[in-house]
Amino acid sequence: MLFQWRVSSYTRLLIRFRFKKVCAMKYYADLHIHSHYSRATSKDLDLEHLNLWAQLKGINVVGTGDFVHPKWLAELEEKLEPAEEGFYKLKKEFIQKTQAHVPDSCKAEVRFVLTVEISNIYKRHEKVRKVHNLIWVPDFKTAKHIQLKLAAIGNIKSDGRPILGLDSKDLLEIALESHPMSLFVPAHIWTPWFSALGSKGGFNSMEEAFGDLKDHIYAVETGLSSDPLMNWRLKQLDNYLLVSNSDAHSAPKLGREANLFDTDFSYRGIYNALRNPADKGLAATIEFFPEEGKYHYDGHRDCKTRMHPKETIKNNGLCPVCSKPVTVGVMARVEELADRPETERPARSRPYKNIIPLQEIIAEAKGAGVNSKGVQQMYQQMLASIGNEFYILMDAPIEEIRRNAGEVMAESVSRMRKGDVSIESGYDGEFGVIKIYADHERKAVEGQLALF
Repeated sequence: MLFQWRVSSYTRLLIRFRFKKVCAMKYYADLHIHSHYSRATSKDLDLEHLNLWAQLKGINVVGTGDFVHPKWLAELEEKLEPAEEGFYKLKKEFIQKTQAHVPDSCKAEVRFVLTVEISNIYKRHEKVRKVHNLIWVPDFKTAKHIQLKLAAIGNIKSDGRPILGLDSKDLLEIALESHPMSLFVPAHIWTPWFSALGSKGGFNSMEEAFGDLKDHIYAVETGLSSDPLMNWRLKQLDNYLLVSNSDAHSAPKLGREANLFDTDFSYRGIYNALRNPADKGLAATIEFFPEEGKYHYDGHRDCKTRMHPKETIKNNGLCPVCSKPVTVGVMARVEELADRPETERPARSRPYKNIIPLQEIIAEAKGAGVNSKGVQQMYQQMLASIGNEFYILMDAPIEEIRRNAGEVMAESVSRMRKGDVSIESGYDGEFGVIKIYADHERKAVEGQLALF
């Protein structure tokens, strides 16, 4: 299900300059990220760097993540100011700290939405459940209300994504009563260990997880290891829109998944797009190639054992090396619960596009690490000469890429758009390895790319 769209010059101008009124438009939003107060995140995961990287990526609206953490909420209040309804923007004095690193070709205004992920660990039906859930709210008053409620339940200071002994259904109830437009989205619903439908700590249906409140959920997040095509296999998900977000633990990871909205540029616009799916306000999603996700296949990381679900069944769910149970991945779990063939598509489905982050494309072509000097230089050169990353990956004419970055990069982006890639699937917490070029092409490719 590949597609392309073009963001018009008029839309770009609307994004770049301050809005005088709310208007319908297309814009990208990444609404599941974290802050530097979450565990295992970059120390530079602050508003200044999020504002910087959103522009480099071409993302117009970014979630703040972690709003229940007291220090992060205080930082948000200090650095943000109101913009369009329910949107916030970084104050000028903080923008200037990183703005010099944004090429003119990428400069745009960025908006923020107050968001948080909660780790719910609790016992239901004699089984320990581990489910991650997202809450999005339209204002600081609502964020503080939720913060106060959760502070009375558990420790919200030790981790930006707090771990609470709170049933997911009870968290949903707190979100619903906090504000009429609070949004509750089950996160990465297939991740084995921490999700609503995960093989290890989840349930077999949304109704089991959320009971009679399930109809107050309007969208679910697919996660990096699944894409919409996989989720369409379950009729029980037909009533939900599928959203995609990066779950970024560092600012450069923004936009590895995202959403394309075509609606009013406001929090209300996002709310209405999810609440009223018939209006098509959620136009499309941007997706990882799911095989690259770190829980796509089954496997056992300690033994470096990657297993197709058929192999898992053949081995009775055990690792062939150590005979311990393997982690059952997303592909197998979807197949277990699926009740629809791959050829059918539900009425609420949206188009989607699989992408590879531009730095990964360059690194793969160069045969070098993503953070190597050569890769970073070419990345910056392409942004400066062509435009932001989303434009390069999905909209820029191949000839424009060829003219500014050479034949290899033009061919690389072209192959990605066609899905002409090979992937060693991720498993048990290990990301998959994606390749655009076969081994026999490597020497010629690296030689050509060395010229740029």
